[in-house]
Amino acid sequence: MRIIDLHCYPNTEPWIACQGPYVEALAQYWKRPWSAKSEAEVIEDFSQAGVQAVLVALDLETTTGTPPCSNAYVAGMWKRHPERIIQAWAAVDPFKGEAAIEEANTAIRELGMLGFHFHPIMGHFAVNDPQFYPLWETIDGLGVPVMIDVGTTGMGAGMPGGLGAKLRHAHPLAVDDLAADFPNLKIVAAHPGWPWSDEMTAVALHKGNVYWELSGWAPKYFPEALKKDIASRLQDKIMFGSDYPSIPHERLLREWDQLGYPQALMEKIFHGNAERILGL
Repeated sequence: MRIIDLHCYPNTEPWIACQGPYVEALAQYWKRPWSAKSEAEVIEDFSQAGVQAVLVALDLETTTGTPPCSNAYVAGMWKRHPERIIQAWAAVDPFKGEAAIEEANTAIRELGMLGFHFHPIMGHFAVNDPQFYPLWETIDGLGVPVMIDVGTTGMGAGMPGGLGAKLRHAHPLAVDDLAADFPNLKIVAAHPGWPWSDEMTAVALHKGNVYWELSGWAPKYFPEALKKDIASRLQDKIMFGSDYPSIPHERLLREWDQLGYPQALMEKIFHGNAERILGL
């Protein structure tokens, strides 16, 4: 079966370096070193897992003071390895204003990237903040999708003050506002959205332009209500992602299998919905 992984980070030195103070917190959260691999090792990880990856760029410069893992870098990695990396999400820092808008145009029109990923908790913003609407208008005009993290994160978890990050920035109702204000914008919520999984279910069901990928979470720990909804009213909305390198692909794929869903449903989750919704 084809497996499209919508949420893979480069896991190379530029990506590790761009996270600045979050690196130590992530190592503590995942209870293992949070360190870089070579590009060849990353591609081998994808090959061993049998996934076709969509890479994710990361720009947190306003909050971390570190250079981004840039769109040009991530697009280059994609284009060097098209057999395993099939597309890439761009990233822009909303606080950069006109520079973010210019970078958004470049990412799509020149680099040919899929759309944009946003990490509200790490970036210290909510996607429904009116000051960022000129950026959303630009992205909407480009006709590309966005992927937005919802729910808590390992970034800053357990550290004093969570390193200044605020969980409310990743509440699903911020996505609900954005979906209502930009009805033509395809929005993919990333992660199960705990502790607001029920709220995220409501948003995905109510807004026709909102979809959901469940990366960064061991499937056996999905809330029971979510497990049931995946097999019924959410089956045409759910897509697969790993949040690589957070959780090994082997564990994720094994636990998805242990949920016992029929083959036809897994075809939708692993590739069919991403093909239909995102054109992959």
